[in-house]
Amino acid sequence: MQDIINIDKSFNNDKMRILLLTTKNESIVPFDYQDLLAGVIHRWLGINELHDKISLYSFSWLNGASLCKLGFNFERGSQWFISFHEKDYLKTIIKSIQTSPEMFCGMRVTDVIIKDAPDFTYVENFILASPIFLKERHENAIKHLIYTDENVERLLEYSIKHKMSIANIPEDDSFKISIDRSSRMCKTKIVKIHDISNKSFYCPIHITAKNKTKQFIWDVGLGHSTGVGFGSIY
Repeated sequence: MQDIINIDKSFNNDKMRILLLTTKNESIVPFDYQDLLAGVIHRWLGINELHDKISLYSFSWLNGASLCKLGFNFERGSQWFISFHEKDYLKTIIKSIQTSPEMFCGMRVTDVIIKDAPDFTYVENFILASPIFLKERHENAIKHLIYTDENVERLLEYSIKHKMSIANIPEDDSFKISIDRSSRMCKTKIVKIHDISNKSFYCPIHITAKNKTKQFIWDVGLGHSTGVGFGSIY
């Protein structure tokens, strides 16, 4: 039976993301598949200027994997999401998926579900859907930071404030990020993008801010290189 893409609601909200459901893979998905995900998104977008801009979007990694020797299997398919600050990009992606749902390794999209942004007024604790990549220049070198570094919160806040200014969102005086460095959820992960190894990290995220700021972060992610799969949040 041919797969059917179902869109369960129209674009009525300014803040939303799309959840994608896929078939199982036909060949092993490599460990470092984030390049492939980013490539699929840009194929669906078609010709665009996003490569040269600060990323006001984010996307999760694939859920539902089982580990094997050479990579991952998704025996029951996978789930992942894409979020954009500008929802017109999501419309373009959905239209492209309807005619070209193929991804990679034999996986293809079967369902597209539009999810409105939750009301985060009373929500302050967030979980990462992909690890945070954060870098800082030290003299002539670039340092990849992890959760144990002292200035992580400051740099995360700066990155979001910079993106908010690009998106013409008013500054939020209440905005503050903190992480629990003692949590068992804290860990580092090396991710290879374009054959370059990048040190990234997971940790619980605590965000104090206005609802609009939290919804913006829900769209654009945290840290650097969200456009290649880092820093997405649930």
